[in-house]
Amino acid sequence: MMASKKLLFTFLSLLIFSLLSGQGSAGHFHIHPTKLIVFGDSYVDTGNINVNTSGARNFPYGITFPGVPSGRFSDGRVLTDFFAKYLGLKKSPTPFIAWQKIGNKRPKFGINFAFGGTGVFDTSFPFPNMTTQINLFQNLIANSIFTSYDIHSSIALVSPSGNDYSFYLATNGSPQGFKPFVISVVNQIAVNLKRIYRLGVKKIVVVGLGPVGCYPQLTAPSFNKCNATMNSFVEFHNILLKKAVEKLNNETKGSPNFFILDMYDTVLSIIQNKGNPKVGVSFKTPLKPCCFGVSSEFSCGSVDEHGNKMYTLCKHPNLALFWDSLHPTQKGWFAAFSSLRSNLKHL
Repeated sequence: MMASKKLLFTFLSLLIFSLLSGQGSAGHFHIHPTKLIVFGDSYVDTGNINVNTSGARNFPYGITFPGVPSGRFSDGRVLTDFFAKYLGLKKSPTPFIAWQKIGNKRPKFGINFAFGGTGVFDTSFPFPNMTTQINLFQNLIANSIFTSYDIHSSIALVSPSGNDYSFYLATNGSPQGFKPFVISVVNQIAVNLKRIYRLGVKKIVVVGLGPVGCYPQLTAPSFNKCNATMNSFVEFHNILLKKAVEKLNNETKGSPNFFILDMYDTVLSIIQNKGNPKVGVSFKTPLKPCCFGVSSEFSCGSVDEHGNKMYTLCKHPNLALFWDSLHPTQKGWFAAFSSLRSNLKHL
């Protein structure tokens, strides 16, 4: 009788753990995700670059939130913050650099490995590329910083936003070799997504490329016309990414495990509509950034040797879609994520 009770207790314990960790026959979540694990670049970095040479650590970055520069590449909140709130987390996941300072304490809401300026491969910025970021995550698992329950009840947010392509063009990559390079980037993204899945995270959201040809860096100085050639390469990237994600979902059992955030159509729609009417947001001049260098030699936050600011700053960041040459304002992210939420309805 005692042996039977022991077997029954063991069976029930395993069953409960299976349900809680989302490992039922269909692989569905049976509870809300408890942690967010973030990989990528400046679109999702919430403070991993803590050197003063980073613009995100200098005024006027962070003037809307938290009121001082926090390492976010915006005037306020970025994609990670809105995504975490959508998941019901009380706070955004802890930046990896900040977590290192508090020792081996288990991150309560997840962890953010994203570093601004990085890519799928190495770029000109001396920070961990995505493969290295995943290595850091694997090391934390190996050192029991995350339990099996933590991993299986987590969601990963992966942001490859185009730094590989900027680096390719800046290092005199040939136009003929650009499409093959796009293929290599997307292939590596697929490898990274599969690796995160095999580490135990069963729901993974990857950010598609936005309309880079419409970003202020490429529309300056007029800020009134998108670069169609660049956007055609972006569309090629996104087509390949969609096929790669479809293949990954076909290879895994049960409900979809990989999801794409359609940044391209979302941001393009905001530009064309001069805002997002559904949430009452309008941008009169959507291609014009709030903060921009006075010339091509300077950028948002730049100062000269005498400490004079070498940038222009708008009075109301909440009226601008773009904060600087590449990144949305907090209001821009709000407008975009309000539309992107529809991509996540099956998550």
